[in-house]
Order: sequence, then C-alpha cells, then structure tokens
Amino acid sequence: MLNPLRLLLPALIPSWNFFDVIAPSPRVEYALTSAKDEAASDWREFRPRPERISVTTMLGRLVWNPRWNQTLFVVACAERLVDDPTDHSQDELFKRIAADLPPGGRDDAAPWLSFRLVFLSRQGEAIEREVLFQSAPRRLADIAR
Repeated sequence: MLNPLRLLLPALIPSWNFFDVIAPSPRVEYALTSAKDEAASDWREFRPRPERISVTTMLGRLVWNPRWNQTLFVVACAERLVDDPTDHSQDELFKRIAADLPPGGRDDAAPWLSFRLVFLSRQGEAIEREVLFQSAPRRLADIAR
C-alpha cells in the first residue's frame, strides 16, 4: 500500500522545485501583411486574457479548459524559442496562430503572417517592452493547419 501512495504523493503535494527559474513569460503577438517584405505595423496579442470572467465560467474551467492548455503549450514553445531556437517551435507557433485567426482575418489582402515574442518588465513606474524574437513572414496558405 505504501508504494502506490509514494507514487501519488508528488502529484498531490507539489514540489517547491517545480520551476527551474521564475521569470516573465513572453507575450506572443502576430501581424498580417500584404507582402513578404512589408514591415508589420498592426501587431495584435495572441489570445489576450479577458478582463473578467463569471464565477460559473471559472468553475467550469477548473474541470474542462482545452483552450487554456493550448495557450500554455504556445507559451512553452515561445519560451523554448527564446532559449534555444528551433524550427519545430516556430512551426508550432505559426500553426497555432493561423488556426486561431478569425474567419475574416484570413483575407487575400494580407496573406503573410509574422509573430514576435515580447517581454514586459517594470522599470520604476514605467513598463518597458522588449522584443526578443521576430519571425520571418510566412504565407498563410503554406502553414499546415
């Protein structure tokens, strides 16, 4: 009886060493442009958090929240991309962003998608934004969904 309890105990009581480092997470922003070499100017936050949610929604999310799990995966890919850039992390971010675009957001006038990773930090009273990574644009039609 002690062996199964010993296996279950770490899941019930989290370790203080769960996180390697506590640091700000990158914010993922994306932009759509009409040409590959056009400079993106209209950056939008990917899946911004809502200002408020109801208690019912909050309780439901304790049990079922696949969208938030995907958002956590996107943040993990973004963190990996900053620490150790790989094509896999970039591909996953492009796929998740493209799949999440609203139907009206995929028009032919802006077929190129770019994303960037932004870190926010407080310097006294001001909040500074630092772009640590910006992707090369990819055509939306070429991104596997």
